[in-house]
Amino acid sequence: MAKLSTEELLDVFSEMTLLELSEFVKAFEEKFDVKAAAPVAVAAAPAAGGAAAGGAAEAAPDKDEFDVILEAAGDKKIQVIKEVRALTNLGLKEAKDLVDSAPKPLLEKVNKETADKAKEALEKAGATVTVK
Repeated sequence: MAKLSTEELLDVFSEMTLLELSEFVKAFEEKFDVKAAAPVAVAAAPAAGGAAAGGAAEAAPDKDEFDVILEAAGDKKIQVIKEVRALTNLGLKEAKDLVDSAPKPLLEKVNKETADKAKEALEKAGATVTVK
């Protein structure tokens, strides 16, 4: 197997869904007997408490994670399925099931740029999409 650079690995991870990334982290932790989530949880705990105490108005401008939600496939369902497959790396059956079960989260906790690109591509294919 060819060795991947850090940039190539980040590209691969950025294309994964949250579920796929979670499964990868679990497998990584088991293989190397490490706990990757522990430092993140400790660092996130004060921020979550501060947001609750400070109110939601303060947290809203700092939002850097977005969810892309497929609301409806529209008339061009096949085109939408193709876009879903391109954005998520799902198989044909999984992508079709996701499109058929709309409204459904497509991408979770992605950055603004990724969310906007996904929304644009899906809307161009004929889908109705919201970004939250």
